[in-house]
Amino acid sequence: MKKLLLVSLFLIFTLPCLANDSKISNTAIGNGIGIGSALAVSICWSRTQSVLTSAIAGIFGWLYVIYYLFVRNDE
Repeated sequence: MKKLLLVSLFLIFTLPCLANDSKISNTAIGNGIGIGSALAVSICWSRTQSVLTSAIAGIFGWLYVIYYLFVRNDE
């Protein structure tokens, strides 16, 4: 679980730096779901295996990610 979180955070911070053309990165971010929503959905799915709760977590985005950081159990 920690590996998934670390890989997700690594990709969040490195992918924008790797983009050569700012138009491409702006279009991808503007037309898709946010990074916080994608991270929240993946964390929630790995914990609950429920589509409904993952969708709700995706709506709240970064709020759910921050909630998870405080509430998670260290494995």
